[in-house]
Amino acid sequence: MRLQDEPDLPAQINIVPMIDVIFAILTFFIMSTLFLTRSEGLPVNLPKAATAKQQQVPTKITVTVDDKGQISLNRKPVAIDNLTQQVKALVGSNSEVLVIINADEKVGYGNVVTVMDRVRQVEGAKLAIATQKP
Repeated sequence: MRLQDEPDLPAQINIVPMIDVIFAILTFFIMSTLFLTRSEGLPVNLPKAATAKQQQVPTKITVTVDDKGQISLNRKPVAIDNLTQQVKALVGSNSEVLVIINADEKVGYGNVVTVMDRVRQVEGAKLAIATQKP
């Protein structure tokens, strides 16, 4: 039996726990997307260029020249004398391959030109130099 003087309480939806759950899920997705980036080259300090453009080619090969002058092909160390043969082996029968040179800004100009010359000897290889925007 119900008393007449008891007021009817309107139904309430408490949204504070729902907001907490949404923020937790949002934080999870933000943190997980930070780890989805993939780097093909070794970490080097790239020079800055205001006219840098993103290259869109299906096959990429990365040649890295670190600040000590060490050369790596797709993260594997390689001697400068073997660079042309290694790139030719990776290019294979592909008609269009982009070879990206990641050279540290402290590397001498002559070393980068030598690497570029060796890559240009491979037919079907397009050359690109990695930079970062200022």
